[in-house]
Amino acid sequence: MKKGKIHIVDDDQRLCRLLSRYLEKGGYEVTTSTTGEDISQRIQDSSISLLLLDVMLPGKDGMTLAREIRALSDIPIIFLTAKADVSDKVNGLEIGADDYITKPFEEQELLARIHSVIRRAKLDTYHQTTKTVAKFAGWELNLINQTLRSPEGEAVDITNSEYKLLSALVRRPNVAISRDEILNMISGRQWSPLDRSADMAIAKLRKKIEKNPKKPALIKTIRNKGYQLTVAVEYNGSTH
Repeated sequence: MKKGKIHIVDDDQRLCRLLSRYLEKGGYEVTTSTTGEDISQRIQDSSISLLLLDVMLPGKDGMTLAREIRALSDIPIIFLTAKADVSDKVNGLEIGADDYITKPFEEQELLARIHSVIRRAKLDTYHQTTKTVAKFAGWELNLINQTLRSPEGEAVDITNSEYKLLSALVRRPNVAISRDEILNMISGRQWSPLDRSADMAIAKLRKKIEKNPKKPALIKTIRNKGYQLTVAVEYNGSTH
């Protein structure tokens, strides 16, 4: 039995063949295309478990395609790219990608990342069916449609990665979440002291929900541990 179906979008046909062999050997069904022109039709195929999307494509680039996909679907996306700058990775995650893998990569790492992203997507689906709205300090995070409302009742725009981070914090109030956990959560990889992606993600989220992001009252930094939401959270009438 196959673990799932993966669709690859990459203009390098040789790489598509190589990836297909890797993934089929790893237990996945694989389809490929060299452009993203038909991507809107492809994602309507509910059997697709994940998209592997090259950033530098002819015509519409991968970043543009990811934005369009996110407007239509929550299908997991992993970017494949030769760009290794932290800013490029952060941009990709902010757009809504679930992970960002730089070329060249190891076969085992690729398979592990794919497995991790698909597993998280299934867990998110499970959580969304068991809890609907998380309320904290007047804020409301809808876990079904991934929307956020301020204490004044105004809709606040949040990215896919911001939603993942905030939903993790509200599910574990008053418990520190490490930088390693945060980075693995939003990008499927381990944290290193030189990688500031987790801190940048927290800083951007604080700008959305804190009255004074420089003196945060909701998301506190816990020295040598990470970050935690320091207020009570109510789920569907029960407080945690």
